[in-house]
Amino acid sequence: MSAGDLTRHAVEVLPHEELERKLKLGRPLRVKLGIDATSPDIHLGFAYVLDRLAEFQRAGHVVVLIVGDYTARIGDPSGRSEERPVLPDEVIDANAREFAEQAFRVLDREQTEIRFNGEWLGKLSYADVVRLARTITVARILERNDFAERFAGHEPISISELLYPLMQAYDSVAIEADIEIGGTDQLYNLLTGRDVMADYGLEPQVVMTYPLLVGLDGEEKMSKSRGNYIGINDAPEEMFGKTMSIPDSALPQWWEMLVGDPTHPDDPMQWKLELARGIVARWHGYAAVSAGEDHFTRVVREHQPPEAVPEALLPEGDPVHLPALLVEHLGVPSTSEARRLIAQGGVKIDGRPVTELDVPRTDLAGALIQAGKRRFMRLRAA
Repeated sequence: MSAGDLTRHAVEVLPHEELERKLKLGRPLRVKLGIDATSPDIHLGFAYVLDRLAEFQRAGHVVVLIVGDYTARIGDPSGRSEERPVLPDEVIDANAREFAEQAFRVLDREQTEIRFNGEWLGKLSYADVVRLARTITVARILERNDFAERFAGHEPISISELLYPLMQAYDSVAIEADIEIGGTDQLYNLLTGRDVMADYGLEPQVVMTYPLLVGLDGEEKMSKSRGNYIGINDAPEEMFGKTMSIPDSALPQWWEMLVGDPTHPDDPMQWKLELARGIVARWHGYAAVSAGEDHFTRVVREHQPPEAVPEALLPEGDPVHLPALLVEHLGVPSTSEARRLIAQGGVKIDGRPVTELDVPRTDLAGALIQAGKRRFMRLRAA
């Protein structure tokens, strides 16, 4: 596979001539991608980047997937206006294991190295960290737009955040990466890897960036932390319904990145239907498409509950705190999101919108609970 074949989806390849030279070395190249284990889910935007790695594998190269069990304890500040919250160690470890396993839905297991960066970052002494910190200046770090904006606005920036790009760069040193790929928002971090590798006496990696898939809101990039994503392990009906919810403005990019067909239906609704069918077929097979579409038609278009509704045991206590119930049993990401849904009239009990956060237990026994358009559950008493 030529350099042109491997770079046709890339936004930038830096420096392009180095990629051409590396491809002529006559050995498998080590192609790196790093992820932080802040969630166990792989979403469609990240799967698009994994597809690019799979192209390198088909060309005979080795993919090195760096699971950031260590860097997740800081959190990538790229594109952030504030510091990320730190997750408990046991949550990070569980997320990392699940995320790595999901990646094999795209990648060839035999041609993939899964490495956890705690393997080397956890062994660095204080002197080693100081040595690493000498490879970059504060002025260079503040060239980053997100840091520069926060600094100019007198917003706090922790030293740990400033160290994050260096930790990611040291991953490239540890595994001797030939190429590192990532989204366009990762350009600064990837270029820092080139500088740090050179400082450690290694040949710098080639940097390749790819477009960021816009999320379900049609505005922000698809992101687990923003909750505007479709996970590759989402159920077919959830995947289908979420795809149908995207704004028409997002259709061209979704179609180009996730379907790759230059032709598409002229009618936006038909276009969206074909997109939803294609996404479900990719991740669940063609047999699941009709089930996802039937569920969408019944629940969203006809405003009927699904034919099969999961059941859950009515929790103890009276009254029942509804936000906690939605998080535990209906997949609402957080209690704050549950409160927002309730305030907006998006939660119904037996078809009636509910505005109370605490609901009498007798109102819930045997009731059908709906959160948003696609989440349903029936409660039964013990």
